[in-house]
Amino acid sequence: MIKTTQHGGTMKLNQNGLLIVLSGPSGVGKGTVRRALFDIKGHNLTYSISMTTRKPREGEVDGEDYYFVSKEEFEQRIKEGKFLEYAEFVGNYYGTPIDKVEDSIKAGKEVVLEIEVEGAKQVKKKKEDAVFIFIAPPSFLALKERLHRRGTEAPEIINERLEKAKRELRLINDYDYIVINDSVDNAANRIMAIIRAEHARTKRSGEGYIELLEETNNE
Repeated sequence: MIKTTQHGGTMKLNQNGLLIVLSGPSGVGKGTVRRALFDIKGHNLTYSISMTTRKPREGEVDGEDYYFVSKEEFEQRIKEGKFLEYAEFVGNYYGTPIDKVEDSIKAGKEVVLEIEVEGAKQVKKKKEDAVFIFIAPPSFLALKERLHRRGTEAPEIINERLEKAKRELRLINDYDYIVINDSVDNAANRIMAIIRAEHARTKRSGEGYIELLEETNNE
């Protein structure tokens, strides 16, 4: 029998969760928006923690912000095909362990990936039914100011990130949605609205609803 479940106060007909890919240029505020998204009440979200070879920044916790590993361990995992996606930037690897993502989706969780644009392209080849959301800055100047204000990198690294951002902003049409991070709370609320709307799409829930109607008629 088809069972309906509650999701954010609404009926959910499809039993599998969604893979939500949040992407965008470095410095756009992906992490801040993602944390605000998880602060919204009444959700079924789980965060897919990425793995990286870069050193932790101040305040970052291993196993919460990232899994911090050596370059050798990361490259061994690449050989074993243990990543949904991975990328190398400014001498460091970043990747998404595939096993935890798939287990969470099967359990009905909404799995949120917060990854770079190059990684999102890899995910799209493997998970076409994922929901791809591009988080964009209000302007390029706002992005530049945010990177400088962060104060965690040398000027040459910031310039490299800005040049990369120019190329990435031209890829917006490869995504399902664009959310402008003009306000963190506004951006988070727009993403939550997208997630709820995706569960109402007929390609995800239509078959379940028809089966539910048939079961009701046979009672």
